[in-house]
Amino acid sequence: MQTEPKPGTLYVVGTPIGNLEDMTFRGVRILRAVDLIAAEDTRHTGKLLQHFQIKTPQLSYHEHNRHSRIPELLKQLGEGKAIALVTDAGMPGISDPGAELVKACIDAGIAVVPIPGANAAITALSAAGLPTEKFVFEGFLPAKAQRRREHLESLKTEPRTLIFYESPHRLQETLQDLADIFGADRQIVLARELTKLYEEFWRGTLAQALSYCRDREPQGEYTLVVAGASPTQLQLSEVELKAELTKLIAQGMSRSQASRELAKITSLSRRQLYQLALTVQTGD
Repeated sequence: MQTEPKPGTLYVVGTPIGNLEDMTFRGVRILRAVDLIAAEDTRHTGKLLQHFQIKTPQLSYHEHNRHSRIPELLKQLGEGKAIALVTDAGMPGISDPGAELVKACIDAGIAVVPIPGANAAITALSAAGLPTEKFVFEGFLPAKAQRRREHLESLKTEPRTLIFYESPHRLQETLQDLADIFGADRQIVLARELTKLYEEFWRGTLAQALSYCRDREPQGEYTLVVAGASPTQLQLSEVELKAELTKLIAQGMSRSQASRELAKITSLSRRQLYQLALTVQTGD
C-alpha cells in the first residue's frame, strides 16, 4: 500500500550500511516525496541521493548541531512540512543523535513514522551463529579504558548474547578487556565491512581473536557479537564467598586481587565481590 508523505510528519528512514542495493523501494519513494531531508552528513547522503536521482533538499543534523537544529526542525514540522531523518548508514537513532529528535517530536505531538532498513547489529547477529532468542545491543563502549572495563564488569554475568560496535583503532584494546573480564574462552564473532565488497565474519574464542588481530591490521568498522555468560558458572553462598575471599587474602592477595581472581570462576562481577571483600575480617 503506497501513501504520500503526510504533512507535519517525521519519517525515520533506514539507509544502506554499505551495499546500495539494500535501499528499500519505500525508502526511495519517501526521500523523493518529503519536503526536506535531515542528514547526519549531507555530503555522504548526497551520494545516495544522486545514485537514486533524488533531488530533495538536505539540512545537516548531527551530534554537534542537534541542540540548535531540533527547534528549527520542529518549527518546520509544525508548519506542515514532511521531513525525513537519515543517518550515514543504517537506522537513525541507533547509536546516533537521531533519537533526540524523535523524542522531541513525540513530546511536541508530531507524528513519527519509521521506514525500516538495514542495521549492522541485526545483520551481524543473523549470521553470527550465536543464540538469537535474546540479545543485548550495547553500541559503542566507552573510549576511556577505566570506564570501558567498569562497564564490561557490569556485563560479565549477562546471559544474553551481546552486540557491540567498535572502531578498528580500538579493537585490540577492547578484545583484551573482553578476554580479561569475560574469560579468554568466551565465544566471539567479529563482523567487518558488512554488506560491502570485503565483508568478513571471523568466529572463535576471545583468546583466538586476540591472536588473529595481532597478525592483521584491523580495517573497517566492526560489529562484535559475544556469547552470553554460561549458566554453569560456579554458584556460591555469601558465607562460601567470604571464606574463599578470606583464603585468597591470607595467601597474600589484596582485596582487589582476591575479588578479581574469584570473579573468574563465579557468576559475580569483580565489583560485587570487592564490596563483599570489604566486610571480610583479616589478620592485618
